[in-house]
Amino acid sequence: MIELNNPVIAKLSKVVGLSDGDNHIFNELCKTTILVNSRRDIISDGSRQNGVYLLLDGWACRYKTLKDGKRQIIAILIPGDFCNLHVGIYDQMDHAVGAITATTLAYVDRVQFDALTQSRLAVMRALRWTALVDESLSRSWLVSLGVRNARERLAHLVCELRERSSNIGLVKNNHFPMPLTQNDLGDSLGLTPVHINRVVRALAVEQLLKIERGTVSIINLIELRKIAEFDNNIFHQSLVY
Repeated sequence: MIELNNPVIAKLSKVVGLSDGDNHIFNELCKTTILVNSRRDIISDGSRQNGVYLLLDGWACRYKTLKDGKRQIIAILIPGDFCNLHVGIYDQMDHAVGAITATTLAYVDRVQFDALTQSRLAVMRALRWTALVDESLSRSWLVSLGVRNARERLAHLVCELRERSSNIGLVKNNHFPMPLTQNDLGDSLGLTPVHINRVVRALAVEQLLKIERGTVSIINLIELRKIAEFDNNIFHQSLVY
């Protein structure tokens, strides 16, 4: 029986044709769950991991912290995302994964993960697509930090998170949850919280979006996408096999 509320299946089925058998595998991967409180590490930088974590509920982030305490968020994770998909390849983590909100995660031993996922072609394609999109989003974030101004960076991040949230059914009339503090946004976009606050207020005055109480309300999506020069191709939703 397919669990329609499984965000991993909801995300992957948008692009890859999954059979009931494939869906059963992903449901099997999500059988063992753990809870991690907000603002706690899910995976520590430099640690050695013996299993794969899949985010089922809540928000998390990949990040690096320098010796002086400065933090750079390098990816935002939402339900349906893998925290450490390549755990079977590398020896130790080169970044940390932290819970932004209280989170529910599926944990799968990597030997079991390999056994479950390597036997079906569609499942392997789905995992390769996931890795491809992660790399694509990393390139997009690099462009933001390198050449986009503060207004464009925030607009692009909001457009990205809207599309990803829509894929798992979290967008209603261009409203969706975004439980990121101004510090989180600043650490993601290379800006100070004060600068983030100014940009958010300016976009609200321009009647483009509002961010309040952990929710984004997009007022003018077309204009916001123009500001961000947002291209849906970063999600590679038309695959060639």
